[in-house]
Amino acid sequence: MNKLVSGVVLSATVALALAGCSSSDAPASSGGVNVVASTNVWGSVAQAVVGDKGTVTSIIADPSADPHSYEASPSDSAKVSEASLVVYNGGGYDQFISDILDAGADKPSVDAFSQLDADHSGHDHSDEPATTDAADSHAGHDHTGVNEHVWYDPEVAAATAEAIAAELGKIDPDNAATYTANAETFHDQIHDITDVTARIAAEHPDAPVAQTEPIAHYLLEGAQSMDLTPADFEDAIEEGNDPSPASIAAARDLFTGKQVRALVYNTQTEDSVTQNIRTVAEQNDVPVVEVTETLPEGMTYVQWQTKAAEDLEAALAK
Repeated sequence: MNKLVSGVVLSATVALALAGCSSSDAPASSGGVNVVASTNVWGSVAQAVVGDKGTVTSIIADPSADPHSYEASPSDSAKVSEASLVVYNGGGYDQFISDILDAGADKPSVDAFSQLDADHSGHDHSDEPATTDAADSHAGHDHTGVNEHVWYDPEVAAATAEAIAAELGKIDPDNAATYTANAETFHDQIHDITDVTARIAAEHPDAPVAQTEPIAHYLLEGAQSMDLTPADFEDAIEEGNDPSPASIAAARDLFTGKQVRALVYNTQTEDSVTQNIRTVAEQNDVPVVEVTETLPEGMTYVQWQTKAAEDLEAALAK
């Protein structure tokens, strides 16, 4: 989403917070690197790379929180200033981190959004099913525009893990080989996700679906599903505005007219409009696939994204 952050970090406040903090990028004397992530999504990815060589702190871990509108506190600024490495989504999604960094926290950082167009061709996917090619081909589908919810792209998560490993290798060269190996292991684990989306693409090609907002864009892209949601409706929900009556009616028609096979529903930013759309979907026996923007408690990134893909698969199989 491209919602404006409701509270911009005040430069003076941030500067004061940063002034009182250590600026060292070296591994913490207490034992290992100190990584700070904007959300527990990227905290989970970072933890997979760090392993037992340090600590990872996620600023946003509350499943009910909305990172778009999060207001950073002086203590958040302090955490960033004391970090060995900062990991965040980028693309305007978690703007509060960019604000802190711009205010004077000159720290090594990894921006996941910048990995969106990274070259992943150096990885061996020869053990993946032949249907992967179908999942990776999106010819004929309109996915114009840039979507910042890049954690729903497993390859971007893997590329981010590798970028984290590279930065940590510079900060803590004694453990560089471990970070690299951990990132490679994480990349292997994302096959749990891509195997499911490849299977969906093979068994349910071009399946029509709807979303309350385009949070799972890359999940649907990987599954080769078609998002039929009216653009005006999605854009309004994404920006936190009220959709026009015409776009609401068009969205409702997708379910009453049996035009879609599933509704992908963001439970973290629901309102009366999206709740009504969900009700219409359920009344017309259209399965609802719940998605979130932060990790549910007790789940890793791979577990979470695998479940999202499996939930979509189950919905399309009904």
